Amino acid sequence: MGVADPAVTLRVKGPLGFRCLLDSTDVLLMQKVISRTFEGLRSQVKSESCVLSVCDSPVFIWPHKDVYATPEEITPDTPCEELHHWTQTDEQDGGGRRTAKKKNKKSLSASVINLWLMMEVTKPGPLPAPILCKTVQTSQFVNITLPVDCAVRISCKNTIKDACEQLLEALAHQLCEMEKVMLQNLKGTTLPVPEPLHFLLPEPKGLVTVVYPAGVPDSELEAQRKELHQQFEMPDDRPYFRRANAYHFPNEACKDGYLRNPHLVLTHPTLENGQVYLVQGIYSYHHYMQDRMDDNGWGCAYRSLQTICSWFQQQGYIERPVPTHREIQQALVDVGDKLASFVGSRQWIGSIEVQAVLNHLLGITSKIMFVSQGSELASKGRELANHFLTEGTPVMIGGGVLAHTILGVAWSEITGQIRYLILDPHYTGAEDLQVITDKGWCGWKGPDFWDQTAYYNLCLPQRPRLI
Repeated sequence: MGVADPAVTLRVKGPLGFRCLLDSTDVLLMQKVISRTFEGLRSQVKSESCVLSVCDSPVFIWPHKDVYATPEEITPDTPCEELHHWTQTDEQDGGGRRTAKKKNKKSLSASVINLWLMMEVTKPGPLPAPILCKTVQTSQFVNITLPVDCAVRISCKNTIKDACEQLLEALAHQLCEMEKVMLQNLKGTTLPVPEPLHFLLPEPKGLVTVVYPAGVPDSELEAQRKELHQQFEMPDDRPYFRRANAYHFPNEACKDGYLRNPHLVLTHPTLENGQVYLVQGIYSYHHYMQDRMDDNGWGCAYRSLQTICSWFQQQGYIERPVPTHREIQQALVDVGDKLASFVGSRQWIGSIEVQAVLNHLLGITSKIMFVSQGSELASKGRELANHFLTEGTPVMIGGGVLAHTILGVAWSEITGQIRYLILDPHYTGAEDLQVITDKGWCGWKGPDFWDQTAYYNLCLPQRPRLI
C-alpha cells in the first residue's frame, strides 16, 4: 500500500474594501449595487494587481502574471513544500538575523502556510493626467472591510502554480458566499459584515469554510446550520457549524492560555483484542492554581467540572464562560444543596454536586455510576466504552478525597483488560505539555491507579441532541 504525500494547508487572509454608493432605498436597486460591487471585487482578485505575500518570508507571488514570484529561485513549478524553506523561524543566526529553516516531513504533514492578500496600487508606464469631477447629490456611502479568509488543503508536492489556481478559485467562491450573506441579511440600508469561519469535519470531508453574518447570534442561524448539515451529510444530533466549533489552526495561540486536548500526543496502550474509546471533541485542561486561584488541596473536583464545562462550551452546546469556583458554589446554594456560608469557602465537592451544577448552570443532565470499591472499576469497561462511544463527554470520578477526569478507556471485551486515560486536576505547574504528559498528569493508568477499597461515584454528562 502506498504512502500518501504529506499535505499542507494554504491560508490566505486579507482585507478587501467594499465601497459603494447607495442612492436609493429601493431594495432591488440596492441589491444590484451590492452585486455590482462584488463583481468588481472578483475582477480585482482576477487582475494582475493581485499579489500573495507569504507571511514571515520575503516571498511575493503575482498569480496572474504567469505566477511570477520573488525571489527569482521560486518558479511556477516549484513544489509548495519549498515555501517552508523561505519561511522564517524565531531562531536567529550569529548576526542577529532570523534564520529560515526547512521543516521536517513530520511537521510538514500538519503544517500551515499563511499568505496575505494584497493589491498593487501603482501601475507601470506613463499615466494620464488626473481628472477631477465634482457631483453634488445626497447619497449613502458604504465603506466596509471584508475579512477575507480562505484555506485550501493540498499535497506538498503540488506546484505553486497549482496552489495559486486553487486559492484564487476559493477566493472567488468566498466572495460569492459573502455576496449571498449580505443580500440575504440586508436590513434597510444597513449592510451586514460577512464573517468567514473554518470547520474541520470528520474525514474524508476535512476543512470547509462557511460565511455567516457577523453579529447575528448562533440561535438565529439554525436554519443555515440545518442546510449545512444536509449539504455535508452530517448527523443532526450534534453541532458541527456553531461558531464555537470553528477550527483552531495549530499555529494560532489560544487566547485564554489553557492547553487543549493534551491527550492527543500520547501513545495508546496495546491490549490483546482491545479497542480505544476516547472523548470526542475539544476540551481545556483545568487544574490546581490556575486563574490566580489557590485551590491546592481542595479544588480538584471544581477543576474537573471546569474541564467538563469547557467541553460543552467548545462543542458549541453552551455560550456561557466556564464557571469560577465561586459561581459553582453559588449554584449549589441556589439549588438548595449547600448553605449560604458555603460560598467563598474551601470545601470539597463530589460527583453529585458536579451533576447538580451541570444541570443548574448548563441545563445538562448526567448519569451517576456508583462503585462500592475501587477494585470494581475494572469491571466497568463496557459501560465506560459505551459512554465514550455514544456521548463522548469527559467523565468526572470522585473517591475518598480525590477527583479525576476520565477522558477514555482502552478495553478488551474478550479478556476484560482495561486502561484509563486520566486527566489529573492536581497538577500545580505551568501549561507545559511535555511536563504534563511525561510526568503522567495526563496519561494512561491501570486498574491499580484507584484505591481498591474506597468507594467511587462517576458523573457521566449526557450530550444534548441538537445542532
